Amino acid sequence: MHTRKQQLAALERLLNIMDDLRIGCPWDKKQTFDSLRHLTIEEVYELADAIIEKDTEEIKKELGDLLLHIVFYAKIGSETNDFDIADVATAISEKLVYRHPHIYGDVKVANEAEVKENWERLKLKEGRKSVLEGVPKSLPSMVKAMRMQEKAKGVGFDWDNKNQVWNKVQEELAEFQVEVKANNQSKMEDEFGDVLFSLINYARFVGINPELALEKTNKKFLHRFQYLEEKTRSEGKSLQEMSLSEMESYWQEAKKHESK
Repeated sequence: MHTRKQQLAALERLLNIMDDLRIGCPWDKKQTFDSLRHLTIEEVYELADAIIEKDTEEIKKELGDLLLHIVFYAKIGSETNDFDIADVATAISEKLVYRHPHIYGDVKVANEAEVKENWERLKLKEGRKSVLEGVPKSLPSMVKAMRMQEKAKGVGFDWDNKNQVWNKVQEELAEFQVEVKANNQSKMEDEFGDVLFSLINYARFVGINPELALEKTNKKFLHRFQYLEEKTRSEGKSLQEMSLSEMESYWQEAKKHESK
């Protein structure tokens, strides 16, 4: 691993390169906050993929891409005299010190839960009217539900135990089935949303990240389905001509290959 001096030198080199690109590269000169936004979101998702795959080499590369974007935004901010990279680093440092009084002050905490509770209380003292204000509106719905539940828990609004939450899941499933039988499309949608929200809540109680769990299942389905496609092509067949039972046999083969 590198020394702190080497780490700072590497960051300074990146800042210098960004200065050069902003002056000399036609593409880099044209970029704005708005033009970079969708690219930044894409980079975050690519980092998330690398983390799921536990590919440390890719994690390193994607972190570099994300760091470039942070430096890029800071450079644009400096050109309008709004802020620069020092302001960015100072702001987050001050926030971390303020929100960790158990490290930088005399507050005592017994566990992680108390740290989170203090964090949310301090946010309200900063002028926020709601603990939910910090949840970005553009977050994917599943992630947003998880974050809202976590923030509500931070101020004590939560179930006592996982059994209560599981009972709520069962209750919401029953209400959803009532609307399915009645074929009430609008209410079916409402109740299905309640089912998902309660399942996400239960996942939180048993220590599962629902977004991560679903993405792992998505990848599993992708690999199995592509195996099914490859096998059918290698035998000169097409999926459209196969029966469901034939496809199922290949599907089971794919599952066996995963366990090897």
